[in-house]
Amino acid sequence: MLGTSSDHEVKEASKKELVEIFQVLEGELGDKPYYGCGPHSPLRLFHTFEMLGNFSFEAECPKLVSWAKRCMQKTSVSKSLCDQHKVYEVVLERKKKLGVELEI
Repeated sequence: MLGTSSDHEVKEASKKELVEIFQVLEGELGDKPYYGCGPHSPLRLFHTFEMLGNFSFEAECPKLVSWAKRCMQKTSVSKSLCDQHKVYEVVLERKKKLGVELEI
């Protein structure tokens, strides 16, 4: 059919959009050591996004990954975040329970 996209095209477009959003965040970070909003929300989801989207944040947003590593060196940050692998497991469990595709 004309005008319809394959699942693969939709997933690739979603992945591209997600990376672009994080590249905006990376641009805002620039060379500053920390970002004003704090590290909690994106840090704990990097692994999940990478696994579901089949891409590398290190390749797409190297400054953001460097920032994340600096944040994780702070005990107050590293001790307050859930393990990124555990977050991914929880997402997979929810995906299974809901019976939905969560691939990016």
